[in-house]
Amino acid sequence: MSTQTYTVDGMTCGHCAAAVGSELRALAGVTDVRVDVAAGTATVDSSAPLDDDAVAAAVVEAGYTLTGRR
Repeated sequence: MSTQTYTVDGMTCGHCAAAVGSELRALAGVTDVRVDVAAGTATVDSSAPLDDDAVAAAVVEAGYTLTGRR
């Protein structure tokens, strides 16, 4: 099990959180996603470490920018 928190730029509402969460949940191996709009973060639980490029691509697909990993 792996847990990683990412910083996502541009989220402002519940719709933003839902869009980011949906794209991240579609990644292979993801078991849970928690998006915090106020903090600008997405915490992802997965069965194995995720590729940062795949995570960034999923966030971009949702319409936002991955700006870092905590």
